[in-house]
Amino acid sequence: MAADLLETRPGAAGSRRARTVTPSRIVGLMALAIVACGAAAYGVEYRETEASRVDFAHEQTTLAKGVAVALAARYQAASPVTALREVVATVEEPGALLAFLSVGDGSGLVGTSGAVVRSPRIEAALGEGRCLAGQDRAPCWLRLTHEESTALGLPARTSVAALSGFLDPSGARRGVVVAVTARRHSDREEHAELRLVLGFLFSSGLVLSFGTLALRIQRKELELERELAIGEAVRERDERLGRADKMAALGAMATGIAHQVASPLGVILGRVEQILPKVAGDERATRAVVAIAEQTRRIEGIVRAFLGLARGGVPALEHVDPARLARAAVGFVEHRFAQSQVRLTTTASTPLPQIACDPRLVEQAIVNLLLNACDACEEGGHVDLRVDRLGGHVTFSVTDDGTGISPAVAARASEPFFTTKPEGRGSGLGLAIASEIVAHHHGVLTVAPRADGRGTRASIQIAQLEERPHD
Repeated sequence: MAADLLETRPGAAGSRRARTVTPSRIVGLMALAIVACGAAAYGVEYRETEASRVDFAHEQTTLAKGVAVALAARYQAASPVTALREVVATVEEPGALLAFLSVGDGSGLVGTSGAVVRSPRIEAALGEGRCLAGQDRAPCWLRLTHEESTALGLPARTSVAALSGFLDPSGARRGVVVAVTARRHSDREEHAELRLVLGFLFSSGLVLSFGTLALRIQRKELELERELAIGEAVRERDERLGRADKMAALGAMATGIAHQVASPLGVILGRVEQILPKVAGDERATRAVVAIAEQTRRIEGIVRAFLGLARGGVPALEHVDPARLARAAVGFVEHRFAQSQVRLTTTASTPLPQIACDPRLVEQAIVNLLLNACDACEEGGHVDLRVDRLGGHVTFSVTDDGTGISPAVAARASEPFFTTKPEGRGSGLGLAIASEIVAHHHGVLTVAPRADGRGTRASIQIAQLEERPHD
């Protein structure tokens, strides 16, 4: 089944197996591609955000260094807080930017208000001697958490603490300026990263869900198509078997008829030969008897030819002029068209190449098409027989302006015993016999509605003989 996670089929030698792509594998590949794209997008966003944070930290470090330089010039041992307050009075912003002073004695950080605050991470960095005067070692800044920012008197935001050491004018005392800024953009960037991840996960879930749904629908459609194809194949097989049974029945019937008709035809021909000398003085009677003899021999020839086809034999081929075949077929049905009051016309293009065929059988096939066309027309109707050369073939086309035929009926027209005529007017064998005759001559019989929608067009196509140069 298509739902299998992995299907394998043996190769030509049986040692290799081809792996087929299943819906589960496709979904896995989709998920892998989505994860890869999401990781790449998040990596780009993270690098941009981190670069922005580093740039801001460097700015804070520059600010701390400026404060340290100014403080070193004004520093007084008796009032370090006053000196710090004077230096940062224009840059400090409550709730956003605060400056602190550490003298390195472990007493904490002194703010401009004189209050002492404690920050374990900043004091640990100071204990390591980071960013002391003349000993700056990067990085000279720390990223503080929300809790650490709150302990220093700032809002609960991610903040940056920049450190810069200095010496008093006498060079005897060392201190460190700590500038701490609560950056609003840091939290926004973190929230933006979170929104990016959530949005990506949501969109990925939608893509995977719709992709899985689409694959399931496609799989159901494929299974339905396969079932329909199997059903169609079974139906076609049954139809072929049905046609084969009908053709077998038709062959058996033709063989039986041939045996039953052969004896009466022999009797008729014998009686004709007996009568012929007795009417030798009557020209009209002689012509009638001769016509009877000719038609009897023709029937006998057709019966023998059909019997040969029924036994699987090959038609006795002769080189024949297509126009002569058409004229002979018309001669056999003229009386029928006269009785039905249907006009029959014949057109043959020139020159026409010869064809190799059994003339009795091909004549009969053309006769069957003409009789079907005549039956389809009402009084005053018209049937046209046209013989043309098309490419390397000769085509006998019979068109009528009768009741017409639907494409569905045309597809079954050559089936044995299939007929749309009223009961008693058709056996359903005319086109079936014509189709078998044409098939044994390696030709093609087609029946279809006319292009203008009026009537039917039936045609027989037989390959022409190759033209050879004269000696």
